[in-house]
Amino acid sequence: MTPTISGIFNILATPFDLQGQVDLESLRHLVEFQIDKGVYGLTILGVLGEAGKLSVDERQTVMDTVLRTVNRRIPVIVGASHSKLETSIALARAAVQAGADGVMIAPPPMDKPSDDDIIRLYATIAEQVDCPIVVQDFPPVNGVIMTAEMLGRLPSVVPNARYLKLEDPPLMEKIAAIRARTDQFEIFGGLGGMFLLEELQRGASGTMTGFAFSEVLVAVYRAFIAGDLAGAARIFDHYLPLIRYENQQVVNLTIRKELLYRRGAIAQPTLRQPFVPLNPGTDDEITWMLKRVGIDDPRQTIHFPA
Repeated sequence: MTPTISGIFNILATPFDLQGQVDLESLRHLVEFQIDKGVYGLTILGVLGEAGKLSVDERQTVMDTVLRTVNRRIPVIVGASHSKLETSIALARAAVQAGADGVMIAPPPMDKPSDDDIIRLYATIAEQVDCPIVVQDFPPVNGVIMTAEMLGRLPSVVPNARYLKLEDPPLMEKIAAIRARTDQFEIFGGLGGMFLLEELQRGASGTMTGFAFSEVLVAVYRAFIAGDLAGAARIFDHYLPLIRYENQQVVNLTIRKELLYRRGAIAQPTLRQPFVPLNPGTDDEITWMLKRVGIDDPRQTIHFPA
């Protein structure tokens, strides 16, 4: 039985030690940390999981470690995007063999593909990968624009591809355009969770993002699906300055890893090159931002506004 793929999925960071090697102990601890925060699932080896900085062997090690640690408690989606389609398919098949609950794949760079080109691409993948496919719509990664018209057709042509990670602004307008064409997609937002509440109101099924305080997004989602829109908005609005600050372009992952480090979720906030390090002003701003939203000690349990 395929587990439910909806709700709040954390895009898992990949921890590195001070020498820049994958820190498996921290990785296992981070998995337990996110499960403890109530996430509905994990998405690993995404863009902000630094998958592009890992060798194929390292990707396999990260995947195996996460799947063993999770041990079927929550679903795990494995990123399998690659610039070469055959490599992407091989990564996806390895994920299925290892026990992943689905794979997330963005199209490789293509020269102005038509809607039919993209549908054929996912049909080709689905012929060789027998599991749910999360279609990643994130043009900055590959330059590929996916139209709402094409996405409205895709799940009826490729039944495995009924999940969409949408990060092509304006998000809410595109969600509505897709929803007007099909109800077969489970749509997930992203972009650090900055528009989670609006996405849910437009018909999203959840979000896949790496925001370091995932329990905040879980609380917003739970209030929303319980019909408490006012409560969901109260929580969301309270923490929105922190969500916004973490998701700055260029330094978003640097800030996210620093926050996870301050929370005790990972042993070091190390990133692999290329990355932009924190400067002293940003480091001070993180402390100030935490206090602004009432988080004096990020290692302690967060108490949400009533």
